Amino acid sequence: MASSSRAVWPVYPLAAVVVAITMFPFLWMLISSFKNLGELYTVPPTWWPEAPSLQNYLNVLFDSNVPRYFLNSVIISAGSTAIALALAILASYGFARFKFRGKSLAVGLIIVGQLLPTAAIIVPLYVVLNWLGLLNTYLGLILAYLILTLPLSVFMLISYFKGIPKELEEAAIVDGASRLGVLLRITLPLSLPGVVAVIVYAFVTTWNEFIFALCFALDSGTKTLPIGLAEFTTEFNTDWGAVMAASMIMTVPIAILFLAMQKLFVGGLTAGGTKG
Repeated sequence: MASSSRAVWPVYPLAAVVVAITMFPFLWMLISSFKNLGELYTVPPTWWPEAPSLQNYLNVLFDSNVPRYFLNSVIISAGSTAIALALAILASYGFARFKFRGKSLAVGLIIVGQLLPTAAIIVPLYVVLNWLGLLNTYLGLILAYLILTLPLSVFMLISYFKGIPKELEEAAIVDGASRLGVLLRITLPLSLPGVVAVIVYAFVTTWNEFIFALCFALDSGTKTLPIGLAEFTTEFNTDWGAVMAASMIMTVPIAILFLAMQKLFVGGLTAGGTKG
């Protein structure tokens, strides 16, 4: 036991350095959100606000469109995540459990879809959404975000479903359960870490997405938080205090989501990467 402890202790300083480097931008953002504009431009910078103030948060919450953008982000991210999860579950279960002609090609095309650069699909996607009358709508952005999240979601769940013994499902079918009933009552509960991993991945991806929102959301009725942050920048100045406060408001929901589902999320990613 003693030798094992001696072998592990060098990991702690390294872990502390990694954590410090990772957390520093977030801590700096938090501290800066309580500074006034003059203090933000002080050189050398102050590490702690001389007179902490909530004015930046008051400006963001009551004198800007950030609350509306926050609501837009919640609706679009939640809607896109729900649709991506439903489609990914059905598609990945079919790929994992059934044999059919062209299965390997279909899986390969799904992976290729994940590798397509965003810039290559913006113009054709814009044309399609415009033809369907879905530009500058919640539904248009929700469907557009499926292109980003669905391929990897399907791929992760295929690996996870393959690791669940078929005998459990076959026994339920013998007892009279339908294939859909088996999926909902047996396979999904056993696949909870993988499902949570897909939920967190899809929600975070759509919440932070910028390019699609910039191209397909044309006014405050559909703009999301990443686009809203740019409104604090003018031709001659940037209100960094408001930017930091808005960034904190944007970051907190993601941090809460990840912390609440951390164990299942990590377990889903590792299991999905090793099962097969």
